Amino acid sequence: MQQAIMQGTAYRLPQDDAEFLASDDLRPLRLQLELLKPEHVLREQGIASTVVVFGSARVVSEAQARAALDEATAQTPDGTADADAHAARLAAARHQIELSHYYEEARRFSQLVSTRFQQAGRRDFVVVTGGGPGIMEAANRGAHEAGARSIGLNIILPREQRPNPYITPELAFRFHYFALRKMHFLMRARGLVAFPGGFGTLDELFDVLTLVQSGKMPRIPIVLIGNEFWRRVIDFDYLVAEGYISADDAGLFTRVDSAEEIVGVLASFHGGTPTDLP
Repeated sequence: MQQAIMQGTAYRLPQDDAEFLASDDLRPLRLQLELLKPEHVLREQGIASTVVVFGSARVVSEAQARAALDEATAQTPDGTADADAHAARLAAARHQIELSHYYEEARRFSQLVSTRFQQAGRRDFVVVTGGGPGIMEAANRGAHEAGARSIGLNIILPREQRPNPYITPELAFRFHYFALRKMHFLMRARGLVAFPGGFGTLDELFDVLTLVQSGKMPRIPIVLIGNEFWRRVIDFDYLVAEGYISADDAGLFTRVDSAEEIVGVLASFHGGTPTDLP
């Protein structure tokens, strides 16, 4: 009987009771833990400021894109239906090569900003991404190749998101709640860089624009990469013309095309140094 008591769920210490911790009643505590744990680690690691990089998880490196095109080209279609599928694969592979430009720019930007601001023990403008593939991988990779630190904020999804291998291991976090993840993206952010992407990128971008517009967070440089993409995807001029946003709102962001231009916008906004920031 004593053994049954000691093995029972009621006898477990609360912190050792996974079922209890996962209950609806403990949701406020889980939210608090997702806020506190990354904050504790980031302070411990001396991360003073960050620059956030958003963008598509579906963009691959130029090397990967060219390898995929070579593989598709080497395939021999068999029949009309297969020829149509083969043509579609070739077209998709060629398009991935075009998109890989963004991967390489994200990688190069991260190298530039990390080399500039992570020197002599400083941990300013540390690149932070969602920690997954695509543009996120490219940004973490650029910092890694520069011998600098970078952060990855993974999220639990129906199809599990795995961390890319270029995140600094001590700075790789996983979240259940999108809201807490978004808070950590912005708590130390001194710049936001948005590459082309889908729903997730647009969601995160408009979150930041709304927070800055409404005064809920200090203004930071918001840089959109790919003039043609962003002009086609969102017609900000139309929003101004229709009165849905003001001309000042349209000035909350800058559109550029290259890694050097991104660094230039950040440096111009902050006077060339992040050390005087709160």
